[in-house]
Amino acid sequence: MRQTNVRRAEFLRGRFTARSRPLRPPWSLDEARFTDLCMRCMDCERHCPEGIVVRGSAGFPEIDFARGGCTFCGECVTHCLPGALSAGEIGDRSPWDLGLEFTAACLAQGGVVCRSCADHCVARAIRFRPHPGGAFLPALDPDYCTGCGACRAACPVDAVHLYRNPGPDRRGSAGQLKRNG
Repeated sequence: MRQTNVRRAEFLRGRFTARSRPLRPPWSLDEARFTDLCMRCMDCERHCPEGIVVRGSAGFPEIDFARGGCTFCGECVTHCLPGALSAGEIGDRSPWDLGLEFTAACLAQGGVVCRSCADHCVARAIRFRPHPGGAFLPALDPDYCTGCGACRAACPVDAVHLYRNPGPDRRGSAGQLKRNG
């Protein structure tokens, strides 16, 4: 069993499980530097063409993939005057390194034909593979996944979970799409 520590402030708010760090906009600096530099002006939210940047806890910007996926256009970085979002030269740094998992709520795992996540995956990182018993289940190719979140937004039952990947970034420079062929 994994033990987690709950911060005092979270405990006093009635949150008894440790909350993972919020997902900041792409190219955000490490959490400590981000919160030091970010003025909470929300220019990143105003200039996000996808509308996925929202005001989160303590007024800092967070990503809400339920609203859609990120196209990595860089508008949030361009309009971040204090530099809490910084890609250097666009292409020098990966926007983020996210992992993805399909939860037990996945309709395909329950025998229902649903391929919404794969239909919305521009990078073609999600495929449906045959599984014993006849069901086709989603499988992720992490080498192609950019972490854009489009699959999360498309899932009708919220069965796609994106999380911070603790390992090394596997996508290469700037999370650019790797193409077949």
